[in-house]
Amino acid sequence: MFSRAEFERRIACARGAMMSAGVDLLLVDSGELLAWLTGYTVSETMYRAAFLPREGDAWFTLRALDEAPCREKSWITDIVGFADTNEALAAVAGSIRDRGFAGVRIGLDTNSYSMSAQTFMRLKTLLPQAAFVPMPGLSDSLRWVKSQEEIAFLKQASLIADKAMLEIARHARLGMTTRDAAAIASSVFLREGADTGEVGPVVKARGNHEFLHGAFKTEEIEEGDILHVELIPRVGNYGARIMRPIIVGAPPAALSASADRLVELQDRQIAAMKPGAIARDVDAIMRQGALDSGLRPSYDNVTAYTLGLYTRTPRTSDFSGVFLPTSDWALEEGMVFHLYATALGLGFSETVVVSNDGGLRLTQCPRHILHT
Repeated sequence: MFSRAEFERRIACARGAMMSAGVDLLLVDSGELLAWLTGYTVSETMYRAAFLPREGDAWFTLRALDEAPCREKSWITDIVGFADTNEALAAVAGSIRDRGFAGVRIGLDTNSYSMSAQTFMRLKTLLPQAAFVPMPGLSDSLRWVKSQEEIAFLKQASLIADKAMLEIARHARLGMTTRDAAAIASSVFLREGADTGEVGPVVKARGNHEFLHGAFKTEEIEEGDILHVELIPRVGNYGARIMRPIIVGAPPAALSASADRLVELQDRQIAAMKPGAIARDVDAIMRQGALDSGLRPSYDNVTAYTLGLYTRTPRTSDFSGVFLPTSDWALEEGMVFHLYATALGLGFSETVVVSNDGGLRLTQCPRHILHT
């Protein structure tokens, strides 16, 4: 899906991190970094890993059953497949020994969800001469800044999100269920080229902001209800996100005014998302603005988090970069975030990329309460 030049850029980034850490071999096992660096990823039904030397050719060690799709999707040609009757970690360690790296400094992401304590201890036992160098967070930080090729996939996903949201709003009616709404979105996703038909939370909005992670269940939409819709389509594993409130009939004037205020604050956040801006300062625009406006009695959750490549992982969102009062890091051009604001049963969010002129919204759905 990506050009060879794009993969060369990624390889150079990874080798730059290796040089800084003084390691000779990089072990890659998180699903997202596998996809980003090699072009291929697979769930950890059995342990698998790719390896990038500071000099020389990379290789991939995985189940023999997964060899064929790996060869089809990855630029790596040295692929080691092991039988299901073999111990996966022993096969991985064997591939390291066979290529002469048994006694080198091996870098690995100790924050990777695939690098359990048991996995780490077993690798140390199998490779007693190697020095394992922790590189915590590398699987995320290498991917923070997106290339134009990556942003192109995010734009496609954003367009699908917009279409699905408007299609739900077009069919909204009393008696419609949350399941009906989710089915509409799923159909649009699949028809328009998304990776899967998986949608995000589609629930009745209750309370102030507590509905955000509401459990999905079949509920009928009644008069006065706010249908909260969060959509998370992925294209080429790159996921866009958008949230909107939907009401059957005309929304109350006071609620519309509150929605306008939330969107206004979010617009100010987006305008401030330039390279060099400090994340906590961008966060404060929404957090303090919502509190000062009386939209929320407290504001304890993040106002944005990292967006990009999602694969089969234990986490549904990437919080390696978030907007909080304690976030003292600087934004960089090409970073992409899910920027979201919630209050009074309303939820608005956008997929936003950092640019020199401020944040650019990749999602373009109208920014008000959607209604029939």
